[in-house]
Amino acid sequence: MLNTYYLAPNDFLNILFRLCLALLLGAIIGTERQLKHKPAGLRTHMLVSLGCAVFTVIPLQIAPLQPNADTLSRVIQGIAAGVGFLGAGEIVRQSSETSQRLEIHGLTSAASIWVSAGLGIAAGFGLWQLGLIAAVLTFMVLHLFKRIEKPN
Repeated sequence: MLNTYYLAPNDFLNILFRLCLALLLGAIIGTERQLKHKPAGLRTHMLVSLGCAVFTVIPLQIAPLQPNADTLSRVIQGIAAGVGFLGAGEIVRQSSETSQRLEIHGLTSAASIWVSAGLGIAAGFGLWQLGLIAAVLTFMVLHLFKRIEKPN
């Protein structure tokens, strides 16, 4: 039986839907980050989500009749590790010369980039319900829960 998550190479509309969904999901998070004037904003989150969707769609297209969960698992693991490096660049910054110590900044932005990657993977698999629910929940966490955090 053919799994509906796999794509034929000529399934243009399904591929277009999945990639546009990835852009939309990344935009939901990126818009919130952009409105908060964070360095990783709208375009960054959209591109991370789109890139992850593309990496997910590739194995779905090359093996539509021979599903290989191991290949898909490796793709997801590679994305998670690779996006971790992008997030790490967002986190650690050298503090001012007066304190002479490292300060940690950008943990939330790094986490939102990581979530954008997960949303891109969900979109690449065609899991639009999961992606939309997770994007809305992420937006709520970023937007609403900031109000209840203690000020630093």
